[in-house]
Amino acid sequence: MPVSSPVPAGSRQRPARHGAARLEDWIHDVRERWARRRGHVPTVVPYTGYGSTEWVRVFCRVLLAKPASAETTSKRRRRRREQGIRGWRSFTSVPVGEVRVSIEVGGERIEVLADRGGVVDTRVPARLEPGWNRAVLQVEGSEPVEAPIWVVAPDVHFGIVSDIDDTVMVTALPRPFVAFWNTFVLDEHARSPTPGMAVLYERLVRRHPGAPVVYLSTGAWNVAPTLTRFLSRNLYPSGPILLTDWGPTHDRWFRSGREHKSDNLRRLAEEFPDVRWLLIGDDGQHDEELYAAFAAEHPERVAAIAIRELSAGEAVLAGGRTKAEQHGADVPWVSASDGATLADRLNDIGML
Repeated sequence: MPVSSPVPAGSRQRPARHGAARLEDWIHDVRERWARRRGHVPTVVPYTGYGSTEWVRVFCRVLLAKPASAETTSKRRRRRREQGIRGWRSFTSVPVGEVRVSIEVGGERIEVLADRGGVVDTRVPARLEPGWNRAVLQVEGSEPVEAPIWVVAPDVHFGIVSDIDDTVMVTALPRPFVAFWNTFVLDEHARSPTPGMAVLYERLVRRHPGAPVVYLSTGAWNVAPTLTRFLSRNLYPSGPILLTDWGPTHDRWFRSGREHKSDNLRRLAEEFPDVRWLLIGDDGQHDEELYAAFAAEHPERVAAIAIRELSAGEAVLAGGRTKAEQHGADVPWVSASDGATLADRLNDIGML
């Protein structure tokens, strides 16, 4: 099996880092040493990726976890899982930064370095058939795991980019206290799906066979498994979830959620130049502004913009709402308070 772009030994040249990033690294180091003393070992957590018939974008995160042989299957553990999974558990995991990760996909093998938060987001050349494929991921000493990859066929010309918070899931995320409650305290089974949105998405993918569905959020990678379970449990179409990593970077205190969304929209436009995207979001934060700016920059890449209108109560919790008419995007634009009405609006413009 050929090896592509191996990581040379001793090639970890770190850029100068912000003081907050150095503090975070120190905390990670302390927690990592503590976890290793308790017998935890590096483990790859795979996330859904996407790509074309010539390349794939692979996501995963390396965390310290108990070896599989040490995992108990007692009734007490099963009962705790069945009773509910609190969001805070996602943030107690210990990441392993700058560790080599082996990726095998489509007959190719490549080694990459996870970033300082243990996250891998890399593009790998591979020749694959359209539809669902698998990449095999592994770190030294760990069991291999498989990451699902959705490969977009060359003749597909329609795709969906969807926000998550207050679009497919009612969270009122921008309000700091509510965000804390929903993320760290609330049982994931108590999270509410937005009425009618899952049916809308199912109708869209049935109307446009092979269309990729990309979920784009400013949430942290820690909650990717929780979000994946939520989407599956509420019958949303499977697809990659593009998240970010909270906390300081090498040059700033906090990552920019808006920049994360804008960069990924532009990247999708470059990666799939023949695909026109239906952009779905809500009017509680910045989706309208971001989508309008992207549509102005790449009008040929936008099929339409669909905005879920928050209720008065949701708008207050989300920190207010924006006004679509102020953006003036020269693409079809529809809005409604639920998925069923959005479906009617999209049907009127030929999307359904």
